[in-house]
Amino acid sequence: MKVFKYKNFSLMFFGRIISNIGDSLYTVAAMLLIYELGGSTFYTGLAGFLSILPRLVEFLSGPLIDKIPIRSLLVRTQFIQAGLLLIVPLAATLDILSVTLVLVLTPIISTFNVLIFPAQLAALPKVLPEEELTKGNSLFSIAYQGVDVAFNGLAGILFVVIGPFALYLVNSVAFLTGGVIFLLLSFPASQNVEPEGSDETPKRKSFRMVIKQYTDDLKEGASILFGSFVKKILYGVIVLNLVGAATVAVFPEFGLVIGGTEYVGFLLMASAIGSLSGALLAPILKLDRIPLGKMYIIGYLFAGCCWTLSVFMPFAWLTLFFYMIAWIPAGALNIVILTALQKIAPKKMIGRIFTAATSLSGIAAPIGFLLGGSFGVWIGSSLVVAFSGVIVFLVALYWFSNQEVRNLPATTALDENSLQHQPTNRSTVTV
Repeated sequence: MKVFKYKNFSLMFFGRIISNIGDSLYTVAAMLLIYELGGSTFYTGLAGFLSILPRLVEFLSGPLIDKIPIRSLLVRTQFIQAGLLLIVPLAATLDILSVTLVLVLTPIISTFNVLIFPAQLAALPKVLPEEELTKGNSLFSIAYQGVDVAFNGLAGILFVVIGPFALYLVNSVAFLTGGVIFLLLSFPASQNVEPEGSDETPKRKSFRMVIKQYTDDLKEGASILFGSFVKKILYGVIVLNLVGAATVAVFPEFGLVIGGTEYVGFLLMASAIGSLSGALLAPILKLDRIPLGKMYIIGYLFAGCCWTLSVFMPFAWLTLFFYMIAWIPAGALNIVILTALQKIAPKKMIGRIFTAATSLSGIAAPIGFLLGGSFGVWIGSSLVVAFSGVIVFLVALYWFSNQEVRNLPATTALDENSLQHQPTNRSTVTV
């Protein structure tokens, strides 16, 4: 807990908790409202597709995150989201609310939301010493997953008790409060400008030069990412994100199958509890000392089995339990891989590397939402969830068959020099 002596870390941590409360409430409220207005899993799948779509171009924000003052970025995104959320209750008051309006707002809100996570990850090495990064990442994950544990389930209940529009108002207040907390951040001026290669006297650059530098920054970040160990597991993670999105797309119907509307929140809460448990275990079990390849293979073999079995449980609480423990490996491995990326990434490029990693890993999620929603109408939500679990298991088998993945080293064996020893041909990188 000594990491809380760093003021900026504490402010980012508590600001993240408050903004995540708004995010958790919004996720459930929007999903249930769209299902209520549209009456089909197709619309929830479409909403998921639209909400994830901005992440496909998230890598474009990498150079901006590296150059724009982090405090300004965090504050403005929170305030803008707070204002956008007020449109839904206002439209309901004016009797002009429709599923189309909610669907249009979804990608706009998500566009601002996708900037927050990589911005905070990029800021973490600036506010904590390297030896505290694993703890900092773990606490950030706890803030994210811990809020989901408490508020995903609560959101489903509040949706029934106070209604969707009051819930949207609560969401807006949460984002506004998070923005106020981020206002208290203070970074040295040197951390808000590019640290290398800049002249003391700024020179006005032409538009063409700005665009060229921007694209060069993107290519450099992507080349470092593909020149590292990450590429060896990236393709499997893309598939995992696809089936994860497909599963969430059918939650409104699957929740009704196992118990009722409130179970949509309970299912999201179950995955959050599992991820939180994994995040807590990562530093306690010192998972950064265990080879990455072995952890990914064993972890997702376990996850695939539990995910699939959850569908066939005779009681709702058993379904929730098996689905919960299926997410423990993901929570633990997220902490380990984030720390690994922070160790190998040059500090001045960490923003563009993180946004490239998150964009590429989540590239299949929009397709997953569309497929899940569509197949949910055709074969039913239960089979969508079961087949998703089987695919998770198959991905782990693919990793097991790949010698490079099996031989991935532990995080403690990595540093910035690790990039110099990767046998990647940089000329083959495509952006």
